Amino acid sequence: MCQADTIGIAMRRALLGEIEGTCITRAKSEKIPHEYSTIVGIQESVHEILMNLKEIVLRSNLYGTCGAFICARGPGYVTAQDIISPPSVEIVDNTQHIARLTEPIDLCIGLQIERNRGYSIKRPNNFQDGSYPLDAVFMPVRNANHSIHSYGNGNERQEILFLEIWTNGSLTPKEALHEASRNLIDLFIPFLHAEEETLHLEYNRHKGTLPPLTFHDRLAKLRKNKKEIELKYIFIDQFELPPRIYNCLKRCNIHTLLDLLNKSQKDLMKIEDFRIEDVKQLLGILEKTFHN
Repeated sequence: MCQADTIGIAMRRALLGEIEGTCITRAKSEKIPHEYSTIVGIQESVHEILMNLKEIVLRSNLYGTCGAFICARGPGYVTAQDIISPPSVEIVDNTQHIARLTEPIDLCIGLQIERNRGYSIKRPNNFQDGSYPLDAVFMPVRNANHSIHSYGNGNERQEILFLEIWTNGSLTPKEALHEASRNLIDLFIPFLHAEEETLHLEYNRHKGTLPPLTFHDRLAKLRKNKKEIELKYIFIDQFELPPRIYNCLKRCNIHTLLDLLNKSQKDLMKIEDFRIEDVKQLLGILEKTFHN
């Protein structure tokens, strides 16, 4: 009993706090003297434009930040569809309002787009080069509730967990549930390997050198029959990597097989929390994949 409540509480917290979102985090324009100024020919104040940019809903597969920009000429309305962004960023609602140009003037704004999680609060000392940081809410799930329905008699009572999920449109509730579930699993994996980690530390305490492993040479054989241009489009997401290895590689901006082939065993061992066993396991997975 009470398992549904345990899962519901954990899932709600993961939905609200552990899912990554994409936001505009900085805006820059040469025509803006300061955040609370107005510009002739634009109905909104600069502050209102920045607040409108903050509300733009984006979807992306970014890792970190990227640039985008707006270039529009009045008179007319400037909306989200006027944002020119890289292919990795998708604008969910092209009709979202940014500004109204009342005169034939040009409005050009440089943007910084970031993928992250939680909150990012702008700081007074974070204004640089005439650019303005924006408070960002990297939370695509706007609200989540759970409720429990019990049925049955005596010792055979059963529980049904109901989850209600509201998103900002950048992902569906089903996608949010899948990502939150995966994040929860990743959080618990270190506990499953706690004993293994302890044994590994004891092993390294008595053995200071790594066993010889020609990692790069063996990977070079894998690329023998693959053109380099193909390797750029083979993402590590396509391999069934353990979550810990996957997260370690992602943190070091290793996103494709080509990125991986450009790293030596020594480079991989410099990754925080990456072990020699991980290198062996990674090589085994890749060899198995390419030999099938």
